[in-house]
Amino acid sequence: MSKLETSLQAAMNARMIGSGSETMVLAHGFGGDQSLWDKILPYLTKHYQVLLFDWLFSGAVKDPNLYDPLRYSSFDAFADDLIALMDELHLTSSVFVGHSMSGMIGCIASIKRPQLFSRLILVGASPRYITTDDYEGGFDGAAIDNMMSSMESDYENWTSSFAKLLVDNNDPLSIEHYFKCLKSMNPEFVLPLAKAIFRSDERETLEKVTTPCTIVQVKNDLVVPNSVAYYMQKKIKGETTVEFVNADRHYPQLTAPLEFIHVLSRVLGFEI
Repeated sequence: MSKLETSLQAAMNARMIGSGSETMVLAHGFGGDQSLWDKILPYLTKHYQVLLFDWLFSGAVKDPNLYDPLRYSSFDAFADDLIALMDELHLTSSVFVGHSMSGMIGCIASIKRPQLFSRLILVGASPRYITTDDYEGGFDGAAIDNMMSSMESDYENWTSSFAKLLVDNNDPLSIEHYFKCLKSMNPEFVLPLAKAIFRSDERETLEKVTTPCTIVQVKNDLVVPNSVAYYMQKKIKGETTVEFVNADRHYPQLTAPLEFIHVLSRVLGFEI
């Protein structure tokens, strides 16, 4: 870890762009990189200093040796990286926008260091993806097992089908964008990370979150049912609201950027 600790900003391709007195942190999800925010950046940089970065599993990270699948088998290690990166850049009281897995990472980081965040915006986030007797997660255990088997047996075909599952099929350019991000990941990282995400259970984490939250839910998300947003709202201790983006699938920042920006502007009080 010593190599990481000395230059986390460089390792994670971190950059600050934009203007304004407040900081916004954009954290991408599984299989992605910071380019997935490109469509909404021009609207945000008018009002915020925006921190962009790539998680160390990303194909955009130059040194694959920085990522240890064993260390990152839980969201805690990612939360520690986020905190360390923000400390390195001397950031506090930031608006955190976390997509998918990064939503729960932001929640964990806010519990560890609440002063770093003024608000959490959780986009397509979920504390658990597997349905239980008292919780609708979106998948049963067998479906998750089948997905893992597909990754192992036919990785090429899995990446294509997964991109089509997550991104609105009416937007082939966005599917291609996400597919390229996914394909650029080291295949050796994909399966252990997918297991860590899709078999996680962070429901108890929610009750410890005191930072004000906005849950942004796409109306037709095949990965995260709408009921998850309301479950999170009920469990999170801090003041929490739910906002819906009228779009399909899991990537509103790619396929419905204007809808998404309208939600953010309404929640945060800036003009488009």
